[in-house]
Amino acid sequence: MNLTPYVDSLRQEFLAAAEAAGEETLQIAERLVPALDSAVRLTLLHALSTAADEISRELAPGSVEVRLRGLDPGFAVTRPSPDPGYAQVGDGGYAPVDDGGAEQLIGDGDGATARINFRPPEHLKERIEEAAGREGLSVNAWLVRAVAATLSSGAKHGERKAPSGTRHWNGWVR
Repeated sequence: MNLTPYVDSLRQEFLAAAEAAGEETLQIAERLVPALDSAVRLTLLHALSTAADEISRELAPGSVEVRLRGLDPGFAVTRPSPDPGYAQVGDGGYAPVDDGGAEQLIGDGDGATARINFRPPEHLKERIEEAAGREGLSVNAWLVRAVAATLSSGAKHGERKAPSGTRHWNGWVR
């Protein structure tokens, strides 16, 4: 992006305003304009960087960055990647990747998938990612396996098992 037209436009406006104030003011303004060039460029770069940050927040996990080449800024756009359990197919669509056998745990085997939003706390997300990495699975495949294993273990809704190896005693001892 070429900032020169914007800097030149501001320079012309500044000189036009100084000319309206008189010849002496115009001469002072003409001496100040070269010094303002770099300050104006820095201010424009700051505005572009702030805008890129705001756009990145909306695109997360994608991002927009301002990069300088010489005096001219450019934009680098990183598109958000799809869910790690999905791969691009055809012209822009996404389909689930092999889930490492999680379908077998579920038992229906029809291959149909559904999407849900899962928003764990950051510390739990990190532990999930580590566990998936240890098993060589995507986070999606690991979560499918974990949920399927939990549901197939026979645990009923609201039922809690007592921790194994612990016993609770109530009463008096003499």
